[in-house]
Amino acid sequence: MSRSFILTLVLLSTFGQAQVASRKQVELWRQQIKQALFIPNPLPKAEPELLGSFTPAPEVIAERISYRTEYGLRVPAIVYRPASAPKGKMPAMVLVDGHGGDKSSWYSYYTGIVYARAGAVVLSYDSIGAGESNDDRKAGAGEHDIKIVDPVSMPARIGGRMVTDIMQAVSYLAERNDVDPHRIAVLGFSMGSFTSVLAGAVDPRIHALLLTGGGDIDGPNGYWDRSAIMCQGGPYRALSFLGDRPAVLYTLNARRGTTFIINGTNDTVVDIPHHEQDFFDALRLRVIALNGGSRGVFETYFDPGASHRPNWMTRVAADWLGKNLRFPNWPQKPVDTITALPVEPMRAWAERVGYPLKQSSSREDRDAGLPIIAAEVPLLSQDQLNILSPPEWERRKREFVYSTWVTRAEADAKNTP
Repeated sequence: MSRSFILTLVLLSTFGQAQVASRKQVELWRQQIKQALFIPNPLPKAEPELLGSFTPAPEVIAERISYRTEYGLRVPAIVYRPASAPKGKMPAMVLVDGHGGDKSSWYSYYTGIVYARAGAVVLSYDSIGAGESNDDRKAGAGEHDIKIVDPVSMPARIGGRMVTDIMQAVSYLAERNDVDPHRIAVLGFSMGSFTSVLAGAVDPRIHALLLTGGGDIDGPNGYWDRSAIMCQGGPYRALSFLGDRPAVLYTLNARRGTTFIINGTNDTVVDIPHHEQDFFDALRLRVIALNGGSRGVFETYFDPGASHRPNWMTRVAADWLGKNLRFPNWPQKPVDTITALPVEPMRAWAERVGYPLKQSSSREDRDAGLPIIAAEVPLLSQDQLNILSPPEWERRKREFVYSTWVTRAEADAKNTP
């Protein structure tokens, strides 16, 4: 008996047992998730401010901006766009970094420049506690990981803040005159894959979701329940009321658009060796049953032998994004596909521009061996990618930093029944 035949039998059995989620149930789940994670409803106005621009690479303009998020705080961001706008409105992307990542991470600005040249508007931002949202303005730092903050609702609240920042980025992009609001994608890596799954579940404005280094959300007491309490474990446990959380969350994502999940088979950082194809096959069947069909249900790709990698700018990712976002500056015809774009190991780019590889990123199964789309991307520094000068940031830091959020979130928690 073939494996595919067995899966078909399981699928038929699952359809017979599960009830397809109605539109009313989908909307109820979305509202319940927002409430559980204290996501503002309605969202605040984005109120973007443009703080300058520069040319980080040929054919690309980078805009320094900030936009509004919860509790009156602001999010620092860089927006990459083509220097010469193509005809018509462009697709857009929101980049969501992993632990220790920020808008000055190599993979964030590399991705921004590559897809801006393709004809997209790409937003990269500092998550709460990182970069210019860090109290010491540190790059490569996750301030929220330092200690668990009381009261008990704070982990769920910071998870909600992270989701809110993604949703506010979508709001900002959708309001731009040069962006097609129906072609907005969210790209999440590692921790960012987790928060992006939640954002995709509650925000139907997101057209496409690309996850890498994660997306393997599991059941009770699994990896994600036991992971970093403030930004992953706590928020995920707060959603236990959903029952089969992975199936519900991916059903909600299926109702809003498409999802693609890329992982390395040896990625022990997010426990992929215990969440390989069979895990996703079983999850997919449960989602199909709840969704009432396979439309919008996630697809997967496994990179043999690879570990934890930001796959956003690989051929596999670019091909999928191209099909879903229709990049105006990249080939669309089958005879001249995106998969023909030249690639090189990330190490070759790093050596050429002088990017210092750390012990983990220098491994061939991590960043160094990642086959990235070859592009003329220079080495960029945190200073170049900061939206404010040091004196201006010192003057305005309370609008951005983690400690301000903690103070206001704690006060809100005390006043919430």
